[in-house]
Amino acid sequence: MKKIYGNKYLLDTLHNMIRQNKPAHSVIFYGEKGSGRKLMADYYTSQLLCKFPDGGKPCGVCSSCRNNGAGVHPDVMYVPTEGKLESYSVRTARAVIADSGIKPNNDTARKVYIFRDCRNMSTQTQNTLLKLIEEPPEYAYFIFTAESRNEFLPTIISRCICLGVSTCTTDEAVQSLSESGYNTDEINSATACFHGNIGRCTDYILNSELKKQVDLTKRISDSIIRKDEYGLNSALYSVGSSRNDIREVLSMLDKLIRDCAILSRDKDARTISCFRGAAQQLSGMMTVYQAISVHDTIEKAWKAVDSNVSAPLVFSGLCAEIMTILN
Repeated sequence: MKKIYGNKYLLDTLHNMIRQNKPAHSVIFYGEKGSGRKLMADYYTSQLLCKFPDGGKPCGVCSSCRNNGAGVHPDVMYVPTEGKLESYSVRTARAVIADSGIKPNNDTARKVYIFRDCRNMSTQTQNTLLKLIEEPPEYAYFIFTAESRNEFLPTIISRCICLGVSTCTTDEAVQSLSESGYNTDEINSATACFHGNIGRCTDYILNSELKKQVDLTKRISDSIIRKDEYGLNSALYSVGSSRNDIREVLSMLDKLIRDCAILSRDKDARTISCFRGAAQQLSGMMTVYQAISVHDTIEKAWKAVDSNVSAPLVFSGLCAEIMTILN
């Protein structure tokens, strides 16, 4: 079973639920991408299905733990998504409702449904699931993961235990990456960008696309620092039209602007973006009010792309608005 770093309070909460034999039927694990929310979902699933839990912890060696770790447990359903947005449809929700009427066939008499990455779960789908979550069969458990609990309707949130998953320290990330066999140069490059976010650090080492997105974010930030409108427009245009690429780059740029605002008030503050140096430079040329305005502009740009507005048109507007704010 993969070791979990940090999140002591969250783990203590899960262990106490199992020790007291009062596991929550519906749980939302939320946190930034790479923070380990899916790992937590799998861990809680192992707790629920383990034949011999020790102090609330899954044993890791029984057949249930092994099957869950291998992703082949017959009573664990990773609910599938559909379509371009990889969302959960009403049809899928109804299939889960129908399946939940079938009793499990394992020693713990439990079955688990896992909904991963719920950022595009529609209101209709959530309302379809509401009755099931409100009055689940005794043996059925539902786990949701998302970047924010606000992805869910208040009626869903009120019927779930919401647990925030946080990133760990940079030192813990270094230890985890070392245990995974990555070399010092790879680890240093990754943690310089993503600090204690082990998932994102791992992606950075393995995924050349993420490295390109980081490089593009650096180009964008350098253009903003130089107040180079042509360079900024060119860098934004280079992001392309892939929603995933746009989301990643805008998210990294937004974190940079957040750091800029924080550093303008406290030059020793902890930063979360990929480029502390760029954030420091921006903090010397941008007021907090301007940083907030840029953040709002980035958020508006993403919403436009998410609503199928042409990416080049969005980037052109974003470039013009950022230059106006700086000048």
